[in-house]
Amino acid sequence: MITEAFAALEPVVGIKPACELTGRSRATIYRQRSPKPRVAGPRRPRSAHPAALSELEQARVLGVLRSQRFVDKSPAQIWATLLDEGTYLCSVSTMYRLLREHGEVRERRAQATHPSRARPELVATGPSQVWTWDATKLKGPDRGMYYDLFVMLDIYSRKAVHWLVVPRESAALAKEFIEDAFRANGSVVPDVVHADRGTSMTSKPVAQLLVDLNIVRSHSRPRMSNDNPYSEANFKPLKYGPVFPDRFGSLADARAFCQRFFTYYNNVHRHSGIGLHTPASVHDGTATTIRARRADVLADAYATNPHRFRRRPTPPRLPKAAWINQPAKEEHQEEPAA
Repeated sequence: MITEAFAALEPVVGIKPACELTGRSRATIYRQRSPKPRVAGPRRPRSAHPAALSELEQARVLGVLRSQRFVDKSPAQIWATLLDEGTYLCSVSTMYRLLREHGEVRERRAQATHPSRARPELVATGPSQVWTWDATKLKGPDRGMYYDLFVMLDIYSRKAVHWLVVPRESAALAKEFIEDAFRANGSVVPDVVHADRGTSMTSKPVAQLLVDLNIVRSHSRPRMSNDNPYSEANFKPLKYGPVFPDRFGSLADARAFCQRFFTYYNNVHRHSGIGLHTPASVHDGTATTIRARRADVLADAYATNPHRFRRRPTPPRLPKAAWINQPAKEEHQEEPAA
């Protein structure tokens, strides 16, 4: 129908109006009437421009672009530098074209590469081997006013060996805090002291103190709170307890609260990560005797009413080791607990 209408209209109005009236494609009409129909296939290569660079000239330009002097500079920088020295090789676009043909169009400047931080892997099989410390903010009486709380923790016993509330964190106070922690532990120093990368933790006075005492310094990787799990976990019962105030009325109030909390935490709180013993008992070694007494009590209960137990009860075991970032394949399977 359309073909017949187009055939009738074409002699009268011409090809273009006939196509517009019938909806036929002019390109189709011309292609059908072409004496030499197109044959599908690869395009013929374009002939080189008369002013194109010769192969020798192209090699020279590439040699300059890849030279030690210009290897990290953009083509525009190279073009301008050579021009200032009285040399013209080719245009900037030609430089880009040559680089593109060889797959070298990319960021040419040397980029800063930072070596990855070492993943701290620390293990303690007893008290006073690995200590970890951190600081946290305590709200003061007014908005925007804070006190800083330092806490030194033994990762094996979970004991808060020493704590300190100060008006403002500083390197000098951090050094003094660590020295007091050693004295509070009977002058027994640990093998390793681990901390994050806060300004006080990485300060020169603290670093020099640990070097002088031959104590290994360990630091968390940047923005990796999991590298300091024991200190982070210790702050949770402190700040999320029902008696923790929204604000402290004074520095003395903050210190009095921390005195009560850490006395309870060390001597009363039964920690799930250390066999439900108190941190103080694990730290001073009395937990072994306490566990033996627990075993006797459970044995008597079992002997009295064995039908009330599915199996012979035993008290929770003390951990064999405490890890910071335990390697994938190790004999120790104890995991740090909050």
